[in-house]
Amino acid sequence: MKLYSTNNTTLRADFATAVFQALPKDRGLYMLVDIPQLPLSFWEALPNLSLAEIGVAITKNLLGDSLPEDRIEALVEAAIDFPAPLVPLRRSERDGSNQYILELFHGPSLAFKDFGARFMAGVMDELLAAKGERLIILVATSGDTGGAVAAGFHGSDFIDVIILYPKGAVSDIQEAQLTTLGGNVSALRVDGTFDDCQAMVKQAFVDEGLRACVNISSANSINISRLIPQSFYYVDAYKQWLAAGEKGDPVFCVPSGNFGNLTAGLLAERMGLPVHKFIAATNANDTVTRYANSGTYAPKASVRTISNAMDVGAPSNFARMEDLFGSTWNTFKESVYAVSFDDKETERQMANCFTETKTEKGGYVLCPHTAVGLLALDKYQAEVEDVPGIVLGTAHPGKFLPDVERVLACKLELPEALETVRHLPREMKDIGYDYDALKAHVLNVWADRQGE
Repeated sequence: MKLYSTNNTTLRADFATAVFQALPKDRGLYMLVDIPQLPLSFWEALPNLSLAEIGVAITKNLLGDSLPEDRIEALVEAAIDFPAPLVPLRRSERDGSNQYILELFHGPSLAFKDFGARFMAGVMDELLAAKGERLIILVATSGDTGGAVAAGFHGSDFIDVIILYPKGAVSDIQEAQLTTLGGNVSALRVDGTFDDCQAMVKQAFVDEGLRACVNISSANSINISRLIPQSFYYVDAYKQWLAAGEKGDPVFCVPSGNFGNLTAGLLAERMGLPVHKFIAATNANDTVTRYANSGTYAPKASVRTISNAMDVGAPSNFARMEDLFGSTWNTFKESVYAVSFDDKETERQMANCFTETKTEKGGYVLCPHTAVGLLALDKYQAEVEDVPGIVLGTAHPGKFLPDVERVLACKLELPEALETVRHLPREMKDIGYDYDALKAHVLNVWADRQGE
């Protein structure tokens, strides 16, 4: 497996280098030189494959000999030990084509990012153990990435995790997931936005003085190894789609912030996954939606919304999407329909879906991000073409408890994992918006571990 920088296709790296370096020195993003098609035999066997078996096949297809085959099987099976069910949405007030939610929140942190974090943790531990080295993971989070990374890497013998998150811009339960594990996980609270947190992480990766002293990498979707396991559930969703009796190719509607999730879908499509259309569903942070409508890419400062994990004004993975589409706006528009919604529309969708699906057991509860996705699928089916589609359900609604209970005017029963974590003592360090404070913390963590 070879990779290149989106800023310079002649700058090449192997898989291990790309995983640990995270960003090329030219500040591009790593992309695969070759995205091989999955063989016909795989697609013929798909109806009988488990999610983990799909993951093993995709990983072998992409990684080649970067890891031994038996280790790939062990890593994927250990990382992906939870389901991603495709749930039909029955809405009494709505006519039109079928709608499904792909529930990606059945892992340890109850968010889709468990797929990437657990896979990355296994890969990195494997490679570090072989070399006898240590590593610090730096990760910026707008909500869910940090919790998934904290859970995925907690207890590692080789890796320390430092999470940067924007003060006051993550939910209470999200903050609890970042700040209660301790051990090899520490949390830094930043006076700023997610984009500010991400900018400091990127600055660390190009700080030659820091990198001369410390081995650092990232678990954000800027790291290519995050995207590989996120392609698994697109293929598994297609398997379930066929089992549900659907005949055509699915529309995939992806709630989007940093656009790693949608980029993973594009990778799956390049490997042979049948896709009718991708829908990029965004909130008020509409940089990619504006690009889709105008052809002009103009990042702007992010604004806070109730779908906070999507509050990204300068999505990193746009560089990968642009690379995949050959920097051609028309090609982008052929594959991706993009649309944005505000908080009022999001809340209305949450309430309407709950009412329209209500049975004696209650209605279907959407998290704010999944609600944005369902809004986008509704709009596409009503205004573009009335075809069945899948919304990626990105997080459990309990992670956004105050907003969900306020909008639905009812009490939500939390899963045990969330009920427990919200009452644990928290520990975080405030660093303002100061790169030097981040650098000092990284050096202190490294020194402490080296002294053990």
